[in-house]
Amino acid sequence: MSNRRNFIKTAAVGSVAIALNSFKSNDEDEIVSAVAVKKPIVLSTWNFGVQANAAAWEILKNNGRALDAVEAGVKIPEGDPNERSVGYGGRPDRDGRVTLDSCIMDEFSNIGSVACLEHIKHPISVARAVMEKTPHVMLVGDGALQFALSQGFNKENLLVEASEKEWKEWLKTSEYLPKANIENHDTIGMIALDSNGNLSGACTTSGMAFKMHGRVGDSPIIGAGLYVDNEIGAATATGHGEEVIRITGSHLVVELMRQGKSPQKACEEAVARIVKLTKNRGKELKDIQVGFIALNKKGQYGAYCIQGGFNYAVHDDSGSKLLDAPYFLK
Repeated sequence: MSNRRNFIKTAAVGSVAIALNSFKSNDEDEIVSAVAVKKPIVLSTWNFGVQANAAAWEILKNNGRALDAVEAGVKIPEGDPNERSVGYGGRPDRDGRVTLDSCIMDEFSNIGSVACLEHIKHPISVARAVMEKTPHVMLVGDGALQFALSQGFNKENLLVEASEKEWKEWLKTSEYLPKANIENHDTIGMIALDSNGNLSGACTTSGMAFKMHGRVGDSPIIGAGLYVDNEIGAATATGHGEEVIRITGSHLVVELMRQGKSPQKACEEAVARIVKLTKNRGKELKDIQVGFIALNKKGQYGAYCIQGGFNYAVHDDSGSKLLDAPYFLK
């Protein structure tokens, strides 16, 4: 009996020690909750993320791979002619040409990307083909188009009537003054954790309306618009791509999670970095918008942005929801 009591006592002490260690973080100011892993789960940027997540969920709920889910999910807004900031129907550059940027990343750190791609409705699938069928990680411009056509993708006119009308109206003044949460509402980024506990992400856009021809933002750049580390978590960005590139934003968010930050705190710190640099350069914060969403291996997530107006969609086994991200400028 005495030995049994000693065993129970020792086991209890050990359990407490394990529990306390599970609450410890590399960041002394952060306490990470020890919760059961929530999987599968998918997050995406903006309100069109609700429909995109629904498509991704059809794969995730059947124990499908996160990579397949994020590709299927972002193809929904890519193929929507009424969606004016992603894929088919996207607003053109100042020369009237619709150019698309996209990247994808899986749980093995395989990556693929295309930039300044014209005439192809689903650049995310071309990015995946770059990842799986070439020795490269990024193709751009005519080279990306040639590759897409060689892989059987169809060449199409992506400039829909409404976008062409807006462009011709813009030409009357040719003023490049993007409005936060409108022209800057330019990306769907999606990150997912599947039933096997693996992460993947995708990011795709037509970029800022009436940009200079050849401009590339953060969306196709691994580490800026998207980053996945299957040991830690994933993050993606939306908004003013130049500002995201400046801090390699999505990689920064994931590295902050590696240090022990929660997804929410990691997003907040990345935004704070942009705010500081913007002020140091004498720029007005009210003129830009950047938002991040992040997901860790436990299925915990967070989001943060510079100013109000950014929302993001979440879908898990409890259903779908659209959330307003907290923001810096009050």
